[in-house]
Amino acid sequence: MSHRSRAATAAAQPQPAANVFLKLLPLTLAVFIGFLTIGLPLPVLPLHVHDGLGMSTLVVGVVIGTQFAAALLSRAWAGNLADTRGAKRAVLTGLLVASASGVVYLVSLAFLDAPSTSVWVLLLGRVLLGCGESLVVTGALSWGVGLVGPQNAGKVMAWVGIAMYGAYALGAPAGVAVHAAHGFAGISVAAVILPLLALLLVAAVRAVAPTATRRTPFYKVLGVVWGAGMGLALSSVGFGVITAFIALLFAAHDWGNASLAFTAFGLAFIAARIFFGHLPDKLGGARVALVCVLVEALGQLLIWGAHTPITAYVGAALTGFGYSLAFPGFGVEAVRRAPPQSRGVAMGAYVAFLDISLGITGPALGAVAGAWGVEAVYLVGAIAVVSSVLVAVRLLMAAPRAAA
Repeated sequence: MSHRSRAATAAAQPQPAANVFLKLLPLTLAVFIGFLTIGLPLPVLPLHVHDGLGMSTLVVGVVIGTQFAAALLSRAWAGNLADTRGAKRAVLTGLLVASASGVVYLVSLAFLDAPSTSVWVLLLGRVLLGCGESLVVTGALSWGVGLVGPQNAGKVMAWVGIAMYGAYALGAPAGVAVHAAHGFAGISVAAVILPLLALLLVAAVRAVAPTATRRTPFYKVLGVVWGAGMGLALSSVGFGVITAFIALLFAAHDWGNASLAFTAFGLAFIAARIFFGHLPDKLGGARVALVCVLVEALGQLLIWGAHTPITAYVGAALTGFGYSLAFPGFGVEAVRRAPPQSRGVAMGAYVAFLDISLGITGPALGAVAGAWGVEAVYLVGAIAVVSSVLVAVRLLMAAPRAAA
């Protein structure tokens, strides 16, 4: 048996859960700290743009959505960088770019007397953050699969997701506290420092060899994962309307601190990943996603009809719980359909559907909020999430072809 065959056989053998966890721990912590750069501004950036700079809900949606649009446009580059130059390099580069976004946030504060200029500078910071997030997520997923093997792809997505949405859960109340004490300048300084701390955590982690010697055309991999990607895009609308509009909903009803809604979403998300994160690998991704998107849609409907903040918190928690396993559920289906030498690009292509969803959700539903009230975006969110049931059923009916 050749050395390559022995290595492939070893990689395919099951690893103990504790071993998988320990290998992923530094990467998980780095993603968590890095994503606090996104989590901290979530409850305060919409209010900074709407109340502080006097902009409309449409502009709020554009500012929030710009990050995801930038991430979308950089996915192909991020995936090919991870495949051809190594996933570790992609992650480290992404953390440096994310840190630069905080510097630009600070610069935007110099133009508070010219709100339009301040918004344009903020948009540049959101572009940098989107590019950094694209590199970190795509690189971390590819790096994690390289460390623990493709048979643990669902676990990699689960733990990386725990880090991401744990950062949203903790980042939201932390962002409110930082903003209350130091204003948006404090948020900006934190955005500079946090990615650099994350970089120090993974600097010594073993790199995995690049999986490709040449760039893979993005459109080819996109065609392989588009089915699972559509499920991700539709189910992500529920997450998008919470990140972009929950703070405005709470302000409109004078319900007080919206950060608890982010916390409810994040804690439910993490609980689902910890206790049920093994199910997509075990039962099949489409089957798990089919159930979970129904739970997520119920959460959206509760927020739409909420008359008290408690109901909105419960709706946010159900949205987080359902969305938690929809992401790795559809993601396992994407990995099973992708050739191993293009795994980084496949991960980038799959997550690109998240970017498409969130990039459209912000401005489009910002216009909906302006026309019919902010509550209406959650009815639209429920309809979109329910539509992903059709995708899950299609994936169940079409068995994945074996990856070459």
